[in-house]
Amino acid sequence: MALTGIQIFKLLPKTNCKECGVPTCLAFAMNLASGKAELDSCPYVSAEAKAQLAEASAPPIRPVAIGKGVRAFTVGGETVLSRHEKTFYNPTAFAALVVADISEADLTKKLKVWNAFQFERVGLNLRPQLVALKDTKGDKDAFAKKAKLIAETSEFNLVLMTDKADVMKAGIEACGFKKPLLYAATAANADAFGALAKESGLPLAVKADSIEGLVALTDKLTKMGLKDLVLDPGSREVKKALEDQVAIRRAALKNGNRAVGFPTIVFPCEMASNLDMETVIAGMFVAKYGSIVVLSDFTGEGIFPLLLERLNIFTDPQRPMTVVQGIYEVNNPTAESPVLVTTNFALTYFIVSGEIEGSRVPSWLLVKDSEGLSVMTAWAAGKFAGDDVGMFVKKCGIADKIKKTEIIIPGYAAAIAGDMEEELPGWKVTVGPREAAHIPAFLKAR
Repeated sequence: MALTGIQIFKLLPKTNCKECGVPTCLAFAMNLASGKAELDSCPYVSAEAKAQLAEASAPPIRPVAIGKGVRAFTVGGETVLSRHEKTFYNPTAFAALVVADISEADLTKKLKVWNAFQFERVGLNLRPQLVALKDTKGDKDAFAKKAKLIAETSEFNLVLMTDKADVMKAGIEACGFKKPLLYAATAANADAFGALAKESGLPLAVKADSIEGLVALTDKLTKMGLKDLVLDPGSREVKKALEDQVAIRRAALKNGNRAVGFPTIVFPCEMASNLDMETVIAGMFVAKYGSIVVLSDFTGEGIFPLLLERLNIFTDPQRPMTVVQGIYEVNNPTAESPVLVTTNFALTYFIVSGEIEGSRVPSWLLVKDSEGLSVMTAWAAGKFAGDDVGMFVKKCGIADKIKKTEIIIPGYAAAIAGDMEEELPGWKVTVGPREAAHIPAFLKAR
């Protein structure tokens, strides 16, 4: 049973050192008890106390690592029902379904197409992570062969789907090095699948026809020593599936029910008759609360909006989305091209860079770290001051790329022009438009 804040406080060093980020050990203990802090934040807690506090500090939903390589990921580890309470930590993973009797040529073609679905946004590479390989005929050789092909010839990790222990064993032998998710242990095969998961050290999905059925199965499997579980309550009707996702999350977070304190897997591919509707349903589960979402296929028009939704949902709402400080090239600039500067608030960057791109004028865009604030807010808060911006311009290296030392600042930050000129002797500071929409006309008129 989880410890109370006072019980945790008794085990802490009581130094009130503030190194954990809060003023007192009592406040830290209360945060720890409510899942708002992590035990590692205290630098002075003893090993003995750590052991006693392990249950209290563990996330109510266990984090489960799946896969190897660049598309490896972790699901679970969540501590809140709504992201505005704190944040969601481990983004939803997307899988595409293939059957084991698919031809090698068709599978290779699909993997090549799916691998191309990688999109760069705010410095991140957004991409799906999984292929769900489904056994349909009980042919363990075909299953193993396709699992090996996916594991060895693509970046994708796997979900191995079968209800037969011998087929699953063959799949593990073929691709176990990629740490696949085994799907799924049921009331009929829990002993055999539990033994396979324990022997191989792989995460195991658990499927029942209700949440109550899941509780019985997870209790049995955890007593076997298995900890890395993923839950499927078996619901395939949209309303019921959503209700189950919410009920599982609430039971784990609000009631402290460890039997359902695991990430979940959902199957929009079994809830809709076409991929468009699958995408809509998948979007719902990104927000509420699917950890792994299995689709019948990946298409650009389907996976791209889901990846963007995932990025937005799993971005910390208390920290603005930012881009990396530095020099950005727009429309292939040359040494004669104009230089503009703005803040690193992601929305500001995308609007400004989009308008520059639309102007078709080759330009250099300098992005200064303003702690994720927009131009006006950053200027008002002293995060976009003339001397700081001038120092950034000197140090970023743009002077080595251009012949004409002129820089265009946002109209809303016109007040910093004088300080910038003092910081940048020999440079001309030009005040640009106040609104990004006027940038194309401004650049074309120069």
